Amino acid sequence: MCNLHELDLSYNGISGEITEFIEALSGCNNSNLHRLYISSNKLSGNLPVSLGNFKHLEDIRLRGNSFIGALPTSVGNLSHLQSLDLAFNKMNGTIPETVGQLTELIVLDLSGNLWQGFVTENHLQNLTSLDSFVLSSSTSKSLGFNVRHDWIAPFRARTISISDCQLGGAFPSWLRTQKDVEKLTLSNVAISDSIPDWFWRTIGISLYVLDLSVNQLRGELPKLLNFRHFESIIDLGFNRLEGSIPMWSNVRGLSLRNNLFSGAIPLNIGHEMSMFVNLDLSRNLLTGSIPESMGEIRYLSFLDLSNNYLSGEIPSNWHNLEQLRDIDLSRNNFSGGIPSSICSLPSLVWLKLNSNNLSEELSVSLKDCKGLLSLDLGENKFFGSIPIAENLFNLSYLGLRGNRLTGNIPEQLCRFPKLHILDLARNNLSGYIPKCLGNLEALKFTVTNDALESLILFGKVFLEHVEVISKGRENEYTRATELLKVIDLSSNNLAGEIQEEITNFSALNSLNLSWNQLTGKIPENIQSLQQLETLDLSGNHLSGSIPPSMSSMTFLNQLNLSYNNLSGPIPTTNQFQTFNDPSIYKGNQYLCGPPLTANCSSGPSDTKEKTGEVEEDEDRSEIFWLYVSMALGFIVGFWAVCGTLIIKRSWRHAYFGLVDETKDKLHVFIAVHMARLRRRVARQMLEDTNVPQRK
Repeated sequence: MCNLHELDLSYNGISGEITEFIEALSGCNNSNLHRLYISSNKLSGNLPVSLGNFKHLEDIRLRGNSFIGALPTSVGNLSHLQSLDLAFNKMNGTIPETVGQLTELIVLDLSGNLWQGFVTENHLQNLTSLDSFVLSSSTSKSLGFNVRHDWIAPFRARTISISDCQLGGAFPSWLRTQKDVEKLTLSNVAISDSIPDWFWRTIGISLYVLDLSVNQLRGELPKLLNFRHFESIIDLGFNRLEGSIPMWSNVRGLSLRNNLFSGAIPLNIGHEMSMFVNLDLSRNLLTGSIPESMGEIRYLSFLDLSNNYLSGEIPSNWHNLEQLRDIDLSRNNFSGGIPSSICSLPSLVWLKLNSNNLSEELSVSLKDCKGLLSLDLGENKFFGSIPIAENLFNLSYLGLRGNRLTGNIPEQLCRFPKLHILDLARNNLSGYIPKCLGNLEALKFTVTNDALESLILFGKVFLEHVEVISKGRENEYTRATELLKVIDLSSNNLAGEIQEEITNFSALNSLNLSWNQLTGKIPENIQSLQQLETLDLSGNHLSGSIPPSMSSMTFLNQLNLSYNNLSGPIPTTNQFQTFNDPSIYKGNQYLCGPPLTANCSSGPSDTKEKTGEVEEDEDRSEIFWLYVSMALGFIVGFWAVCGTLIIKRSWRHAYFGLVDETKDKLHVFIAVHMARLRRRVARQMLEDTNVPQRK
């Protein structure tokens, strides 16, 4: 091992502590190790002081593990070190100034850790060879980058990335000397200033990647710029920039998301900026309509114009945009229907048109849609039933809330194996909740941590995002939307019981069935929803007790069972100790126990007594209505006959004449039969007197 020059164990599942391993490798009197690669494993522990014993070490790559503690000061002894990559670990403490002794260092990546303190000129004073400098902290700006205003950097790097730390209020003037920089990121570093003119003249137009997002940048941008790099990517989102949309050529990706840009989208945007692949102008103050020239950007893949004041009908000339994957026109004032040319795009997988004034029969709108992964048409005026075609088999997100839809929930939805967000709230849907919804596979399994980490490590500037209403408010999710597992069927006219099959959703995060006509009991096996965070069953006709097993749902932090017919004691263990708001149980007359004022004095027997009282009240109510119905029947029957006789004279005469005739016949009949009976009795008595007496 003492003759080993290179050791590469990257991208495995190796676990354990790093200390003993490093100390063992450094035990040689004259170690020849030049390159040590252990990235993307599960290693933990502190980096030992013995790391400084590798005198010939040129390249260290330890990113993507779980190392903790501070970077040892002995790292300054690695005089031949050219690359130090410790990104995405859990290292904390201050960064030692001995890093500044690494005169041959070319790549320094300390991003994605928990650093504290400051990086000063002393950390960088001798790094004359530095070509790539990447720095960030994951602990709420606990790291500061503190240099003098007139400091001149000793390096001319091609990549400079400083994010999630305190860089200071003024735009950094030391960037003037960085004329070779191609990728510049100063994201979320608390800059509160305008972008100076010298920046655009000196280095701005030479950049391949520029990310100044999540600051307090203000002022207007240059109207015309010609970037030297073909297909530049620019992200100036989440600032306070204003003015009109700039026309910059050679830009492949442009994000001006969440600023104060106003006015109309330039009419010739499709001709002057034809290289667009990604365009995000969302969350601004834009007005007017979508220019027809937008349909000429042949390579456009991502288009987000959401959260503006755009109006008019959605254009129909989408035929040339064959590479368009993502369209988000939500939260504007568009009217009309969905052009068939949108749904027929061969690459389209993400369509968000929610919160507009679109009105059309839904079956007409979706007849040409195919291959979509995500569809959100909520908060519009679509009507008709929910048409589900087989060509939407890969749908993972279906949002139709707040429309005018009627009919049943189609059972075809159960055949969509990737569906994990289903929002049909606030419509006029009726019928039962299909049992087969319990077969949705995507709601039974969680996404692995490895998949989540890959989305974070290799995240895109241009992000698909969804809005999900949970915990009583709307939340926007822009990363790892695959992790969201949501069913919202609230505010409809659904009836029947909550089927036991719904407890199959072991990965479900949010379930809202409130304000329907549901009956029966809460499923006894509801504790199977172990990942459930939000449960809302309010405004139904559910009866019975709250299953005690719900106490084991340890992820549950939002609960609403109000306005039902539930009875019995409220569970008091585990999660229910935190549900101390009486309003979540309001409208259930026979619930008892904290946080309600009604006491469960006799425990379960008291519940039975109250249940008996309820049944007795119901019996009394039934008897009362029986007497009422009998009285009404008598009144109606009496006046149906007597009222007619009073009003119709001819009927009255005929009726009473019939009564008199019947009375006379009955009198004659009785008189004749009585006479016959008397004669028979008299004859019988005479015969009895003539018979001789026996001795």
